[in-house]
Parts: sequence; C-alpha cells; structure tokens
Amino acid sequence: MRALMLKEIRSFLNSITGYMVIVVYLLINSLMLWLFPGVFNILDGSYASIDSLFLISPWVFMFLIPAITMRMFADEKRAGTMELLLTRPLTDMQIVWAKFSAGFILVLFSIIPTLIYYISVYQLGAQVGNIDSAGTFGSYIGLLFLGASYVSIGVFASSLTENQIVAFLISVMLCLFMYAGFEQMASLGIFGGAELFVLNLGINEHYTSMSRGVIDSRDVLYFLSVIIIFALATRLVLQSRKW
Repeated sequence: MRALMLKEIRSFLNSITGYMVIVVYLLINSLMLWLFPGVFNILDGSYASIDSLFLISPWVFMFLIPAITMRMFADEKRAGTMELLLTRPLTDMQIVWAKFSAGFILVLFSIIPTLIYYISVYQLGAQVGNIDSAGTFGSYIGLLFLGASYVSIGVFASSLTENQIVAFLISVMLCLFMYAGFEQMASLGIFGGAELFVLNLGINEHYTSMSRGVIDSRDVLYFLSVIIIFALATRLVLQSRKW
C-alpha cells in the first residue's frame, strides 16, 4: 500500500502538471489576498486576518483537486494497467486508500506554503502577533478536511471512467453539489421543516463552522463520513468488475 502511494506521488511530481496545479493554487490565492483590491484583499482589511484564504480555497480546490485525482484510476484503465494493479497483493480497499492518501498528501503540499500568509500577517499587524492564531489554525484543520473530502470524491469519479477529462468534470460537479448544492436545495423551502437537516448534508455548513476556529466533533464526524462513503463507493466500482 505504501509503495503504491509513493508511486502515485512520484508520478504526479514527475510531471509538469503536478507542479502547475500547486503553483496555480498559490498564485490565485496570492493575487486575491495581496494584489487585487476588493473584499478578499488582506491589506484592505481593517484587522489582521487571513480569513479570505479560507473563503477562496474551497472554490479553487473545486477545480484543482479534480485535476490531481482525475488520472488516478482513469489513467490505469486507459493504459491497460488496471488489471495488473488489481493482481497485486492488496485488497480493493487498500488500493483505494493508497490513491486517496497520495492525493491528500499532494493537497497538503499545496496548503503548507500558505503558512507564509499567516507569518506575514502576524508580523504586519499594528501589534506584532495581533492575529487570532487559534482560530486560524482551526480554519486550517477545516481546510484539510475539506481537501480530503474533495480528494475522496475525485478518486471516486476517476474510478468511473477511463477518460481523464470526463473524470475531471464528474469530480467538479460532485464537489460543487456536495459543497453548495444542499444549501441551495434547503433555500427552496420545499422540505416541510427539514431544511436544517438538508443544509447539514452539505459540506459548506460544516466547513463554515470549522472556519470559525471551532472544532466540533459533529463536523469532524461529518467529514470522516463523506470520506468513508466515497471510499466505499470507489471500492464498489472496483468490485463491479467481478459481476
């Protein structure tokens, strides 16, 4: 399992696409947070905070994480190496977790450089250190859970097809629906008092809660449930070859 995970990471980092995904994520955030005027610009704000990072990242990740995961199973199918992969002394679930772990580590590689934003704001405050560090790192935990959820969705989408572009589009649509779809459905007011339940099915509600710096066990359980459900769905797709 560890060997497969490392193989996926090396494959990603050995291609220009891998570095482009990380660079694009950092470039978009840097431009929005430091250069372009507007509500997201840190320097235009009235207090020391990098909250804008946590508002922008879910939407940027919605496209970049599918770009990371789209090839994980689709490329194996296209290249005809899927059968070889499945003959390894690994269970289907171990293969799924190896792919997921590789994708999550790559997302982690993208997030770590953003700590520079925190250090910068920490130093630039009217008083050095005048930033809610506990709340900021709570928000980082929420962002990691969000990224992990998107990775599990992307791995599932990649298992459905051998076409990387199709896998990318499926992943983007699923991420969009999971993030904002339930919120839009709840706003319709057609669920007869069950709007709060529908709202809590979406990622945004739990991510927003964690972005306040509050680590609630219900939010953690929600994200773990999303990850496990899509991992099990991916295993089901792999097992369908035996049907």
